[in-house]
Amino acid sequence: MSQYAHFKTYELRYSDFDYKDELRPSSLLGIVQESACLSADELGFGYADLKPKDFGFIIVNTYCELRRPVVLGEALTVETWPLSPRMVYFERDYRVKAGEEEVAAIASRWCLVDLGSFTLLRPDRMGEAHEKCPYRDEKSTAPQSWKIPHIKNGREMYRMTVAVSHCDHYFHANNARYADFFFDCFSMEELSAKKVTAFQITYEKQAKEGSELALWREDTEDGALCEVRCGENVLAQFRVWME
Repeated sequence: MSQYAHFKTYELRYSDFDYKDELRPSSLLGIVQESACLSADELGFGYADLKPKDFGFIIVNTYCELRRPVVLGEALTVETWPLSPRMVYFERDYRVKAGEEEVAAIASRWCLVDLGSFTLLRPDRMGEAHEKCPYRDEKSTAPQSWKIPHIKNGREMYRMTVAVSHCDHYFHANNARYADFFFDCFSMEELSAKKVTAFQITYEKQAKEGSELALWREDTEDGALCEVRCGENVLAQFRVWME
């Protein structure tokens, strides 16, 4: 029996691209999130399956390696599959191709939660969908560590308020939008002078409508660290590698 994978080809829109006519990181995350949802739907643990139970999947980590920029006019094919769960972590990986060329490899970790109490749930709470799931224990890529160092000597870059347009059906800022929040810590000049080779996001706490956020940045030898802060709380962390 062949290994399970979900495949989908996406025709990209002009609005998916930035000032360099390269695919925005937030658009890439939005596309793979779409494939994750479609794969979960066909495996029996999608949004419509879990909503009646008041369960939902919340992303906790994303790591993305970029082989090269995706440019205006290209289409992308996403391959995705779920890996065997580990305790309360559900891993899902992706390969992203333009034609026959792999342009990105992405690893992610999710948690299944009770949306009423936000209690973490184990895989057996999915019932038959978990028992019959064709988990595939193959990695497309992996970070050196899922932990991102906290900023020690950073500087505040800007402030923002979470608005309706940032939020999804879980009533908090959608995970893909964080890529915009973090890359807005850099100028066009900086992003034009360097190539982004990888980035990583850790989602720690929700940012709901009306939350006032401060974006912080600390430069490193190979890129930068960033944080989304709400008061004294760190809601999300970011690490980017550039060359």
